[in-house]
Amino acid sequence: MGVVSKAGDWAFKAFSAGLGVATIFFAATFSANVYRGLSWHNRQSSLCSFLFCSACCLLTLFIGLRRKDLKSCSSKNDGLRSPALPHRVAS
Repeated sequence: MGVVSKAGDWAFKAFSAGLGVATIFFAATFSANVYRGLSWHNRQSSLCSFLFCSACCLLTLFIGLRRKDLKSCSSKNDGLRSPALPHRVAS
C-alpha cells in the first residue's frame, strides 16, 4: 500500500469518528433540550394557559366569521366584501 492510500484511510477514519462524536453530542443535547422544554411547559401557570386557550378560541371564531363574510362575496364584484346585488331584468 502506498503512503497516499494510508493517508486517505486515516482521513476517512478521522472523518467517520468526527461524525460519530457529533452524532452523540447532538443526540445528548437534543434530549436535554426536550427535557428542559417539557419541564418549562409544566411549570407554566394555569392562568397563562387559560389566556392562551382563550386567545386561540377568539382567533378561531374571528377566522370563522371572516370566512362566512368572504363566502357571501361574488367574484363579479372583483373581491369586494359587499354581497353582490341580484341582476335586474329590464322591463
